[in-house]
Amino acid sequence: MNEKVRLGSRNIAIVGPYLSGKTTLLESLLFVTGKISRKGSVRDGNTVGDSATEARDRHMSVEVCSASTEYEGVRFTFIDCPGSVEFAQETYNALMGVDAAVVVCEPTNDDANGNQLRQRVLTLAPLFKFLDDWEIPHLVFINKMDRVSNNFMDMLHALKSVSSRPLVPHQYPIVQDEHLTGYIDLVSEQAYQYHLGAAADPIPFPDALKDQEQAARAEMLEELANFDDHLLEELLEEINPPEEEILQDLKWELGADLVVPVFSGVAEQDYGVRPLLEALLREAPEPQTTAERRGIVLHANAPLAQVLKTYYTPQGGKLSLVRVWQGSLTEGIVLNGVRAGGLYRMLGQQQQQLSEAQAGEIVALSRLEGIKTGDTLSSDGQLATELPKAEQLEPVYALAIAPEKRNDEVKLSAALAKLMEEDPSLAWEQHGDTHEVILWGQGEIHLQVALDRLRRKYNLPMTTHLPQVPYKETIRKPISSIHGRYKHQSGGHGQFGDVYLDIKPLPRGEGINFSDTIVGGVVPKQYIPGVEIGVREYLAHGPLGFPVVDVAVTLTNGSYHTVDSSEQAFKQAARIAMQTGMPQGEPTLLEPITQIEVTAPSEFTSKVLQLVSGRRGQILGYEGRVDWQGWDKVTAYLPQAEMQNFIVELRSLTLGVGSFHWQYHHLQEVPDKLAERVRGMSGNGNGSK
Repeated sequence: MNEKVRLGSRNIAIVGPYLSGKTTLLESLLFVTGKISRKGSVRDGNTVGDSATEARDRHMSVEVCSASTEYEGVRFTFIDCPGSVEFAQETYNALMGVDAAVVVCEPTNDDANGNQLRQRVLTLAPLFKFLDDWEIPHLVFINKMDRVSNNFMDMLHALKSVSSRPLVPHQYPIVQDEHLTGYIDLVSEQAYQYHLGAAADPIPFPDALKDQEQAARAEMLEELANFDDHLLEELLEEINPPEEEILQDLKWELGADLVVPVFSGVAEQDYGVRPLLEALLREAPEPQTTAERRGIVLHANAPLAQVLKTYYTPQGGKLSLVRVWQGSLTEGIVLNGVRAGGLYRMLGQQQQQLSEAQAGEIVALSRLEGIKTGDTLSSDGQLATELPKAEQLEPVYALAIAPEKRNDEVKLSAALAKLMEEDPSLAWEQHGDTHEVILWGQGEIHLQVALDRLRRKYNLPMTTHLPQVPYKETIRKPISSIHGRYKHQSGGHGQFGDVYLDIKPLPRGEGINFSDTIVGGVVPKQYIPGVEIGVREYLAHGPLGFPVVDVAVTLTNGSYHTVDSSEQAFKQAARIAMQTGMPQGEPTLLEPITQIEVTAPSEFTSKVLQLVSGRRGQILGYEGRVDWQGWDKVTAYLPQAEMQNFIVELRSLTLGVGSFHWQYHHLQEVPDKLAERVRGMSGNGNGSK
């Protein structure tokens, strides 16, 4: 265990739920490796991670943070990832460039039914699925073991319910008087005692834990033997395998994402951090192994890299965090036709300038204009294949935004474009019906962070409200021979137009149809386009105050004056006819209906069904997900008006793990009572919030 091996680089993501202690673990890793001489705390806002203003204001990570250090001749780059589900895109993007991940979680004292443990580990399910789907090697660090009684094995077995890979204990904690005092290494069976501010000391094996340690070790060896026939033979013959063989199995099986080693400790006190670091040194896969796992065929020395994160810093402008897969990067290198600026190694917001970075490193490049997160970079820009990138999360929550100062409107689109570069899970649009600027994201906190950045980085304070629902209207019955005449005389030539229109409803989705049945030239052909313009202008704002859809208007008759008629006059006549006729067609309000697919653990399916039904949804069905055991997919129609806070309530009901996909499906009549309220709220007919 004391042999020191020079292995080059390691890139490790630190992931896990909100408040599990990821940033504290990063601080401890930097401290025990000597990178920092004094640890900060999340509470005091002085950690290397969570260095962004928005993170420190909220005492939570809101973007990935990279920090490099050295240990035993190996350069480690740790990427501290946000734990909130609203910033999951940051985590997924970063995971595409690491060699392994440490999943940080915290235990809980369970109740009699096992509910608290189940709920605690359930929040990890989407993260484990992402890691397993992409075959990213990962370890588990059960943090905060000083806050509960010794239920390490209970926590381990609960974690197995949300992982498709077997979890194997790598150590067994020593707890005395409900305090974590040390651990037993299950590979060497050496016991250690923790000390504040120092490495753990070897101590005699505690006989009182012999049975528990043997059971945990047997569980580890049996899982490893599932992938090693020689080890299986040794166990069947009751031969105690040598330490070197166990370590070799752990290294190979972790690197192939076949098993998940589990550690424990208290990051705030540095307990368990050094054993975790040793495991990352000896057992985590090397960069070349990672490249092979990702299907990257390394050849020649041509630079190949991928952008994991984009920052816009107040001082240096654009900064791109990249994983170097092949070759080397230098200051001023041209990638994808863009000349980079400086080359840096990161320590939170601190930048160490470099002249060169080798394959396997994660570094930052400045001024890569036009390059986005996820992009594959090469020196000639001619890529045989694009490197895989994390799937783009669909936006599920929206706010309508407007600058507090009207003069700032011209700056908004450029600032939003930079926000999208920093955070690809944001999106924005200017709605064609309501004319609002809509900012889309993953939740309330996510959008508030984006708004804070607009104010702080771009001096663009915004006002916000929930977006208006783009209601439409139509008619229920046809109206025939609606007369519209426009006659105006004010000296000289007058204005005269005279039309008869038929108006009838069309099936949903047919849109607006204009035609004419004029014979004998009662309305000259050159004036008919004016009639159509008048009809369509009126339909943009119908009798209920909303855009009209799914109606057919036919010009059937009319008359004209050889001197006073004009296209403009017939346009006005058509508007008069429409104003007269449309209210007679029993106008009705239509609302957009979305089709949603809600994904949640099966134990919450009944709550999801109640949530959808309680929001005027129509359940279409539900079924188990074929690619995710224990999870269901509920399909339904849901009015867009009921979607605005849907994700907030869904996450509340499902411990934060429920998600949904949506798309517009059709228009549907609004129930009469609700329609009255919508018309009352719309006031001047611009829609309802």
